[in-house]
Amino acid sequence: MRILITGASGFIGSFLVEKALEKGFETYAGIRKSSSKQYLQDERIHFIDLNYSDPCLLTRQLRDFKCDHGKFDYIVHNAGVTKTTKKIDFDRINFEFTKNFVDALIDADMVPQKFVYMSSLSAWGPGDEKTLAPIMLSDKPHPNTAYGISKLKSEKYIEAQRGFPFIFARPTGVYGPREKDYFVFNQTVKRGIEPSMGFKPQYLTFIYVRDLVQFVFTAIESPVMQRGYFITDGHVYTNKEYADIVKRHLHKKRTIKIKVPLFLVKAIAATLDTVVCGWFGKSPTLNRDKYNILSAMNWICEIEPLRSDFNFKADYDLNRGMKESIDWYKQEGWL
Repeated sequence: MRILITGASGFIGSFLVEKALEKGFETYAGIRKSSSKQYLQDERIHFIDLNYSDPCLLTRQLRDFKCDHGKFDYIVHNAGVTKTTKKIDFDRINFEFTKNFVDALIDADMVPQKFVYMSSLSAWGPGDEKTLAPIMLSDKPHPNTAYGISKLKSEKYIEAQRGFPFIFARPTGVYGPREKDYFVFNQTVKRGIEPSMGFKPQYLTFIYVRDLVQFVFTAIESPVMQRGYFITDGHVYTNKEYADIVKRHLHKKRTIKIKVPLFLVKAIAATLDTVVCGWFGKSPTLNRDKYNILSAMNWICEIEPLRSDFNFKADYDLNRGMKESIDWYKQEGWL
């Protein structure tokens, strides 16, 4: 069976490629020519560079591939951006490129048996901070970031295509080896500083990258389609519990705790957006969009449909997953 994984050079994408090879798929990694192949060294990998910005060229590329090799049996569309120097790029890359890809697949008669779209819990937005009620699939989405809006927009477009065989994966915070954003917190704690935002507890959910990948392939191999799922490890953690787990595996018994008021974090995010993005053309870890995610108090979400439809149970809770992640960071010299 032939599978295409877009965004294959990224954190999640590289793990998806590894799992596809492990399961015996003829695996195509969709990456740009300029992308790193650091985690894509297996000689069985086939590389393909699709031009999502040009609908006509993209359609021709897919038709040519079909003539030479046949169809993809499965596609995991993982390509996209989680941060960018220009807010408009969220819509351009996450929505318009996805729209172009779906249209080209239809026009080239290359629609696969299953199309898994890597969306995000951010497409639904955070839950109620007063009641702490879980975010439900039946809730009306209210994304509070440009990133979340672009993901929801893509979902709606895909859903509108008659008979299109999609599954929407909406993971919460994804962490693991090779990940760079959560790593920044680990690095800060390693230096003896434990920062936190605001003065109220945050209720967080996570999914280890290997468990997310396991869900994707379970969904591919199942008869279920045209549905979307929130994906977490089934546990809820406070920001303090998260920090304690990180400290435990870094063997940091004592840290300097710094609580930063939300208004100050917001000001810092705005400044970084202006200075780092505007002056230096780089995307900082903390920006306005990221602030909206990090400052939300309730990221609890329902996962019962995940269990009932796929009998899904995560192998990793945050404690086990963070240990494996930190061990990897140490082994690779990141920490």
